[in-house]
Amino acid sequence: MVEHLECDNGVRLLLTPNRSLTWRGNVRFWFALFAVSLMISTGMVLAGAWVIAPFAGLELIALAAGIYYTARACQSQEVFAVSADTFRLEQGRRTRQREWRFPRRYTRVRVELPRHAFTPAKLFLCHRDQDVALGAFLNVEDTQILLRILEGKGVPLDRRSPAPDIGFWY
Repeated sequence: MVEHLECDNGVRLLLTPNRSLTWRGNVRFWFALFAVSLMISTGMVLAGAWVIAPFAGLELIALAAGIYYTARACQSQEVFAVSADTFRLEQGRRTRQREWRFPRRYTRVRVELPRHAFTPAKLFLCHRDQDVALGAFLNVEDTQILLRILEGKGVPLDRRSPAPDIGFWY
């Protein structure tokens, strides 16, 4: 998701992955599956298939771990600021954990075009020998929105075509 933030000079963008549910929604979803699994495993135990109960518990623990990991990964965000003389990229989850500042004059945005139309392009801020991924979690539509905004602000984009496929898998 690409959102404009208030900025005096230039443009400031908040980049976040798409989130289908809030944390509360994820917990409610897990409890609904817990209730269904409890009913089914209770019925199986009463029918004499008691070995189902531990596997139902393991399944719910694995599901909770997967939901937690996914929800945590969806909390990552990036703030990308473009001013007259600098690019600034901040990455983190709830607070800024990493920050890069590059001079606009000597920095380029490299766009590695995808092989397939359903895959998003990969964006990188390139300054000397340092390449920093920009919006790696964005989907195809959000990546196109970001590219349009950057082109509108006069940021030169270095578009690169994918390497040709050589091999058996196409």
